[in-house]
Amino acid sequence: MKAAVLHAPREAMTIEEVAIEKPKRREVLVRTAAAGLCHSDLHFIEGAYPTPLPAVLGHECAGVVEAVGEDVAYLKPGDHVIGCLSVFCGHCEFCLSGHPSICQTPEVKMPPGAAKRLTWRGRHMNQFLNLSSFAEQMVVHEHALVKVREDMPLDLACLIGCSVITGYGAVAHTAKIEPGSTVAIFGAGGIGLATINAAQIAGAGRIVAIDKDPYKLGLAKRFGATDVVDASDGDTVKRVVETTGGGVHYSFECIGLKSTAEQSFSVLRSGGTATLIGMIPVGTKIELHGVDFLRERKIQGCMMGSNRFRTDMPRLIEFYLQGRLHLKEMVSARIKLEQINEGFAALKAGGIARNVIVFDG
Repeated sequence: MKAAVLHAPREAMTIEEVAIEKPKRREVLVRTAAAGLCHSDLHFIEGAYPTPLPAVLGHECAGVVEAVGEDVAYLKPGDHVIGCLSVFCGHCEFCLSGHPSICQTPEVKMPPGAAKRLTWRGRHMNQFLNLSSFAEQMVVHEHALVKVREDMPLDLACLIGCSVITGYGAVAHTAKIEPGSTVAIFGAGGIGLATINAAQIAGAGRIVAIDKDPYKLGLAKRFGATDVVDASDGDTVKRVVETTGGGVHYSFECIGLKSTAEQSFSVLRSGGTATLIGMIPVGTKIELHGVDFLRERKIQGCMMGSNRFRTDMPRLIEFYLQGRLHLKEMVSARIKLEQINEGFAALKAGGIARNVIVFDG
């Protein structure tokens, strides 16, 4: 099969012929239909987060089941599926207490370098986040997949696999925002737009989007933002606090920067909660003033929107079919696998929301 291979950080990926194993017990072979280019992949491409190389990256994906291994009962060939890096075991403390997104059981969530599903020129090829969707096929554990209705376009369904589930889950599960509340969202890229959309679905009264990119701020309004703040124009915190009459009930940091993480806390009104969604670089420390916690303001982390993707994703598809979830508007371009480096260059340059690789066949 063809796959995009990252050989070293800050190098262009190359399109290679990579061999893939047949599905073993509890594993599924998926023909990849579409894969989104996510900023999280870019962190690994640029070396901000380490991962064993060479590797096939990619984790925001959808496809069709081609074959299943022994003891797979949930899926069959021909099923349409969305993949998710929140692969779960179903029997650990986290899974049984309703938090499968932070399951760490190594039998399903293998650590980097452990999966032996791919080879290149007779040598081990690393699988990324137990998925590796920048390839024509994937072999994954059945608990990394959810079956979806066949009338859902897979080039849009793939977005639900990361950016949309993360933004939706952060609003619905991690923060549990209340209808009528005031919300600030830092960053209007793919995850930020999904968070804005989710806040609108949840009934937020005011939704303030903050970004430096005029194109993204324009998109933010289409996704449900009631107010926008250009972060390149003046004191962001002061402007958000003034706009909302004293600060927001909930804020979401969707970029992964120290400065915006700290700002997301500073824009809270008393009793407010800040949720950090973005991937802040390894080694970065967030600095906050201790006295500010006397106002009962809170800051919390979020892993993939605290999702329960087997139930969340089918619901999100229903939201899309009802016209409440904006997926078409998120896709800036559909590209081929061979255009992947240009796609990431465009993502880094800004002025887009999401590029999606669409595979032939």
